[in-house]
Amino acid sequence: MTHRDATPSHGTSPDRAGHGRTEEELREALRALAGGVLPDPDAYRTARGEWLRRERRRRLVLAVLIAVVFTLATLIGLWVLNQAPSDPGVIFSGTRAPVADGPSLPRPSP
Repeated sequence: MTHRDATPSHGTSPDRAGHGRTEEELREALRALAGGVLPDPDAYRTARGEWLRRERRRRLVLAVLIAVVFTLATLIGLWVLNQAPSDPGVIFSGTRAPVADGPSLPRPSP
């Protein structure tokens, strides 16, 4: 049993009169319509050219985007490095750190 209703409506059975004739007329009309359609001789070349233009444009946009991101990252990095204080800081000041009071731990002998 399919999902259709088991009780057919009046006049919808596939064996009703004229059903095959209408379907055949429709097939013939569609066949005549399809026979009158002629393909454009330059259709493939036009479509391929359009596709190649879009591909070149995508690659150009991607290259520009990569260049912009790289440039921004470089400029931000240089700006951050430039914001560092100019004084040498505690580690490289040249003064020695105070020595802890008291004796150091003995070293083990080898």
